Amino acid sequence: MYPYQLNSLEEYHRAYQKSVQEPEEFWAEIAENFQWKKKWNKVLDWNFTEPSIQWFKGGTLNITENCLDRHLADKGDQAALIWESNNPSESSVTYTYTELHAKVMQFAHVLQNNGVRKGDRVCIYMGMIPELTIATLACARIGAIHSIIFGGFSAQAIADRLDDAQARFIVTCDGAFRGAKDIPLKSVIDDALVGNKTIERVIVFERTRVPVSMLKGRDVWWTDEIQKVEEAGNPFFPAAEMDAEDILFILYTSGSTGKPKGVVHTTAGYMIWTNYTFVNVFQYKPGQIHFCTADIGWITGHSYIIYGPLSAGATSLMFEGIPTYPDAGRFWDIVDKFKVDILYTAPTAIRSLMGFGLEHVVDKDLSSLKVLGSVGEPINEEAWQWYNQHIGKNNCPIVDTWWQTETAGVLISNLAGVTPSKPSYATLPLPGVQPCLVDDAGKEIEGNGVNGNLCIKFPWPGIIRTTYNDHERCRQTYFSVYENYYFTGDGCLRDEDGMYRITGRVDDVLNVSGHRIGTAEVENAINMHTGVIESAVVGYPHDIKGQGIYAYVIIENQHGDAALTKQDILQTVSRVIGAIAKPDKIQFVSGLPKTRSGKIMRRILRKIAEGDTSNLGDTSTLLDPSIVDEIKSGAFKFFRMMY
Repeated sequence: MYPYQLNSLEEYHRAYQKSVQEPEEFWAEIAENFQWKKKWNKVLDWNFTEPSIQWFKGGTLNITENCLDRHLADKGDQAALIWESNNPSESSVTYTYTELHAKVMQFAHVLQNNGVRKGDRVCIYMGMIPELTIATLACARIGAIHSIIFGGFSAQAIADRLDDAQARFIVTCDGAFRGAKDIPLKSVIDDALVGNKTIERVIVFERTRVPVSMLKGRDVWWTDEIQKVEEAGNPFFPAAEMDAEDILFILYTSGSTGKPKGVVHTTAGYMIWTNYTFVNVFQYKPGQIHFCTADIGWITGHSYIIYGPLSAGATSLMFEGIPTYPDAGRFWDIVDKFKVDILYTAPTAIRSLMGFGLEHVVDKDLSSLKVLGSVGEPINEEAWQWYNQHIGKNNCPIVDTWWQTETAGVLISNLAGVTPSKPSYATLPLPGVQPCLVDDAGKEIEGNGVNGNLCIKFPWPGIIRTTYNDHERCRQTYFSVYENYYFTGDGCLRDEDGMYRITGRVDDVLNVSGHRIGTAEVENAINMHTGVIESAVVGYPHDIKGQGIYAYVIIENQHGDAALTKQDILQTVSRVIGAIAKPDKIQFVSGLPKTRSGKIMRRILRKIAEGDTSNLGDTSTLLDPSIVDEIKSGAFKFFRMMY
């Protein structure tokens, strides 16, 4: 089925060696397995200085023909997408490849009828329903650039993204169901559009049937637009011819500055990388059901609910709800109900479900499971062992995948049942990935049993191409820290066997529940509160989330109601970014440890937040060393009060 699937450790080593020694020949052979409108002239043209990276230069294709059309002849009646509702009493929905193909073409007509053209930016802000996948693929069909925004972001966060992308169109829902909550998506969009000058049309799907405001000339109902297409009676929609390096989508992610950055992925390289990693990491076999629990608003959902599985002709399961609703057995109910073969979820979810004990697991039939996956952050050994023993029944390989929004798909992971696994280790790089560890001066650290900053020294097909409308930011963030390397921002350990273990962020970015949040972005939101003078945000170990957000805040009124002020600050952060970025802990301080040049010493704040005040290093060079003792004392009182 997949001539490039690696089925033994020997095959892995052989493929890896070839991918390093003859990368162009290696990827050309894999690319031959896809459907092209025009073949490429050159496999790879690159340098990391500008940076400039082009894969399959001169080739043209459409990713939806590879995800849908080419499967119709032999997989037309096979399930492409299975959808499970937030509400367990609501019927699930299954689309075959033939049915999904028809739905995507139908909505491509809707987009075209509403003015969408190749190259336009379309913002998609929806709940986890099949129409989200349909809208995404319809954009790709027409050659429009989709920018999916996670349903938990605030109106201000959406407005910032719309402005940066200069989006002209939005696809949304009246609302979304998430656990016991109803999220008013259209209302949030309306708030985000106050003052917006670029949006021409908002297409609204009815999901929750809550009352919404519909502006004449701007807002239209999805169902009304579909009816017009059906009445026109011309169902086929030809797939636009896209250059290999045409933008497929923009996905906004937090960085070390306050402004979100639009990560750009292009058509051919992204498709080939997500397909190759899906087939090999999970060792997918035809007919299996792949259940990725991520939200499509994040890169994991893009790559391993939509593009990776569908380009491989797989069956992808999409879930609207959360793992603890209506109880903590929901994931296991879904596995039992659909006889899921592959389960791909986050350590945060695993740790959360561990806390509910085994009562929600013991009566579920999980015997269909063949592969378990972990994504978003390093999985700790305790969670790995629980996952292995109680979900996999000691019979399912666990793939501990390390990758980023910027990498498009998995870079370092064991291949299920093929290459060695080790609890809490991502293990070995995939073919095409050349990792290295460097010290702070940028010198490569050779050998095994070493620690360093994780870099990649050669491009893979899914590597970030730019940050939208700001190529210099891309260069500075990823390619200028260490010359001639892509810098991941992560620290890493390489053990005596050459296996890689990610040790956490080394820049000003937090990894909260597998989602990257920039400290500067949170600080900017806190500082918008009327009573805040200044703030500093760091991460600290969190039992469930992996990393929590700890905020040190200077306020004007030192004698006011502290509890109420904290609630006000949390509300401000929710309004500016979204609930996902709310600090877990807030400590009011009279000052921050700064150098004489004004730089905040986050290293000190991080250690205090972690409860490690025994060795804070030399503080004599600080502008006011006494502030450290005050913060330490306040932290002690704070912890005593918290616990």
